[in-house]
Amino acid sequence: MVMTGSAFASLYMRNGLLTSHLPALAVVYFLGGALSWPFMLPLARRLARSRPFETRFAAYFLALSLGTVAMTAFLFAMDYRWFYARWHEPFGTLIWVLQFLFTSASAVYQFAILGLGLFLPFGFMFLAATSLYLARQTR
Repeated sequence: MVMTGSAFASLYMRNGLLTSHLPALAVVYFLGGALSWPFMLPLARRLARSRPFETRFAAYFLALSLGTVAMTAFLFAMDYRWFYARWHEPFGTLIWVLQFLFTSASAVYQFAILGLGLFLPFGFMFLAATSLYLARQTR
């Protein structure tokens, strides 16, 4: 929910939430954070176990940030792919594989340029606060 809130706050500051894609963006950013959490938290805990505080903080910060961005970019790419699928070749052909790869790569690039900014500034602050909290709780 924090990533959705961060995206909404960024969109509000940019253009007053004037976009026709607000529900889709809310779903992508919500699922990006929600689906990455169960995978990245155990990984970060494993990396942070029995380490100094700074290392624990860095492990949580790095794992949660990379996981959230990667999952959100993946979901964005799959939405992009779903839109363009009607013009692609049948499943399993070599052309389909190339179209899938290049469409996904284009979507991830577009997300990196346009979508990463929606995590700032509030997502970054919440990430730092969450990492600090988790680093203090882990021993």
